[in-house]
Amino acid sequence: MTSHVEELLESGLSKTQMAYELVRRNIVSGEYAPGHRLVLAAIADLLHISVVPVREAIRQLEAEGLVDFERNVGARVAMIDRSAYVDCMHTLGVLEGHATALAAEHLDGATLAKARELNEKMEASLTDLQPTEFTTLNRKFHETLYTRCPNKHLVELIATEWDRLNYLRESTFAFVPDRAPASVEEHYQLLGLIELKADREYIEKLARNHRLTTINRYLNLT
Repeated sequence: MTSHVEELLESGLSKTQMAYELVRRNIVSGEYAPGHRLVLAAIADLLHISVVPVREAIRQLEAEGLVDFERNVGARVAMIDRSAYVDCMHTLGVLEGHATALAAEHLDGATLAKARELNEKMEASLTDLQPTEFTTLNRKFHETLYTRCPNKHLVELIATEWDRLNYLRESTFAFVPDRAPASVEEHYQLLGLIELKADREYIEKLARNHRLTTINRYLNLT
């Protein structure tokens, strides 16, 4: 954590933003486990700031669903909730599908080649599936596409949902490993539509259903 704190102190971010980035990163990485009590004074001491900006950062994280705050108890990392996971996946399906469709016309050959290379790595990993590694590659694949969306607010919303998803479940594919091969094939289909310059609505539908199919498979098994 020390190196990350040093990076934040040298980042030029506001005090509230430094506290927000520190706590969110530790939640998403698992360093702060569900139920972990967040001691505002200790966080403030790490960053050499007062508790006021830390409290503001905690309120932001509470609004995002990563922190619970109870009067006379304080702030704790939110507990994992199955329904919250499903809601997050649904949200990602809608937002990411739309962003990918908007991004399609801005994706050049080099970017599509990078996405295809990532998907080929995912395909190669199927022989000895490691869910966490597969999920990391999966996120990179989708980021390569949707981050070219011209609506940057939408891109930021998706990144927030991905962070929340990482916190809720280390890897979706640990629960539905049989979805991995189909996911790779759907990625190839998505790239094919983009390369053919298909209508935006078809790209959005495929990208959205790609996510929703995974949710349905998860719900059928849990």
